[in-house]
Amino acid sequence: MFRGQYDNDVTVWSPQGRLFQVEYAMEAVGLGTACVGLKSQELAVVVGLYKPENQTGLSQPKIIPIDRHVGICIAGITADARVLGKYLRTECLTYRHSYNAPYPISRLVWNLGNKMQISTQRYDRRPHGVGLLLAAYDKNGSHIYQVMPSANVFNCKAMAIGNRSQGAHTYLMKHADTFPYCTNDELICHGIQAISYAASIDEPLKLSIGIVGKDQPFKILSNAESLSYQRTCKPPDDARNHDMSWYPEALKEFEFTENDDAGPSDQGNAPTSQPSHSDVTPVTSGNQINDNKSS
Repeated sequence: MFRGQYDNDVTVWSPQGRLFQVEYAMEAVGLGTACVGLKSQELAVVVGLYKPENQTGLSQPKIIPIDRHVGICIAGITADARVLGKYLRTECLTYRHSYNAPYPISRLVWNLGNKMQISTQRYDRRPHGVGLLLAAYDKNGSHIYQVMPSANVFNCKAMAIGNRSQGAHTYLMKHADTFPYCTNDELICHGIQAISYAASIDEPLKLSIGIVGKDQPFKILSNAESLSYQRTCKPPDDARNHDMSWYPEALKEFEFTENDDAGPSDQGNAPTSQPSHSDVTPVTSGNQINDNKSS
């Protein structure tokens, strides 16, 4: 069989019942840097791994705020994520303007899945080449949702997507039962420890961390706070060996970043306590962790 006969159009099925363009979009998620999402009873955390910066440009954002109670972490084509982020913001703003209340998360994710499904059914469209981890908090508690280019939506206890995310999957599988009872600092450290398995040993570990929870609007931690957590939360022994010698220079650089809220005077507010789960050793295999495996 020649695949080229069946992958010119998203509406054309192969003899094996496959939609190749949808599969290609799913592969795009695996080419993006890793994202990890996990939740406790009162907090949801997403952690994104930045690509290394080069001399000609800065890293693109990994976490996009949507509303006071929700944000997304992306893996894949950033331009597609920007379109979906704009759609989610518009939906949340319209609902808040009409009802003076936050958009119910289950309905928001359902509508997002329906929008993405249209792109897999029309010949003049292509699937969105990006995967999302959506962190949110509403009256039903904290939520982590996985949304894929195939328009499948999963309600998760914890999830990792992106390049080399299997190691993070393994870590999350190992410790999933402890997440509901973690403190906020411990949960963030679990996210950092999990994503350390997806990071290249040849590059510094530079992360973007987003949190949302009870009495905590969605917030992307400042660079100083993020770096402080990275230094405090020691990775497991079998994860990549972190070289934190770059920390002082990176912190100095981030303090003078134009859009960074944290400066020299804010360093005292960054968390410095050592979490109690920093010395656990993960297992070597794991699977997707879902509350609800139906799409």
